[in-house]
Amino acid sequence: MESGDKVEMDPPHIYVERTLAIVKPDAVNQAEEIEDIILRSGFSVLQKRRVHLTPEQASDFYAEHYGKLFFPSLVAYMSSGPIVALVIAKDRAISYWRELIGPTNTIKARQTHPDCLRAVYGTDDQRNAIHGSDSFSSAQREIRFFFPDSIVEPVPIGQAAVDYLAKAINPTLLKGLTSLCKQKPADPVMWLADWLLENNPNKPQICEPTVEEP
Repeated sequence: MESGDKVEMDPPHIYVERTLAIVKPDAVNQAEEIEDIILRSGFSVLQKRRVHLTPEQASDFYAEHYGKLFFPSLVAYMSSGPIVALVIAKDRAISYWRELIGPTNTIKARQTHPDCLRAVYGTDDQRNAIHGSDSFSSAQREIRFFFPDSIVEPVPIGQAAVDYLAKAINPTLLKGLTSLCKQKPADPVMWLADWLLENNPNKPQICEPTVEEP
């Protein structure tokens, strides 16, 4: 390859990631203000609910910290008043959200990251106003804790979406559209919908049990 030759680079695969944000009891009165900051930071709010956790529910949510010295006070704090749980989404949402909320300890956050959300809205070393999932597996578990029916797998966009459509969607869809052109039904939308349901390649197959003669 000559030095003047251009190198064609494949576009990166970009995914819209989901994570859980919680506005904790000490900051719940500023929940709308915090949500506005979330939106202005480029996140989408997919789901939101206001709840008041029981001590048992708070214990379940923070089960990974069971046995630690701060666990009883953490449970008491998180069940002391209502919270707002939000599913937020963005490219690399988990790391961006963790960066936006700042260090866990509010007092230290005010010294090292004075503009982060915990520095602005937190109260002390434990009552730090905001929660953010620290990994993809944590985000999965925590989102399902508050929103059991949520889909938390990353959604592909850009070239990743193009690749997925070409592999998983287009072959079946093109067959359906070809059949649609041949049939020319009166209601093409409903006809295609019925065809796709009938010809779904992922449709589970039901096998009748084999009955042997005695």
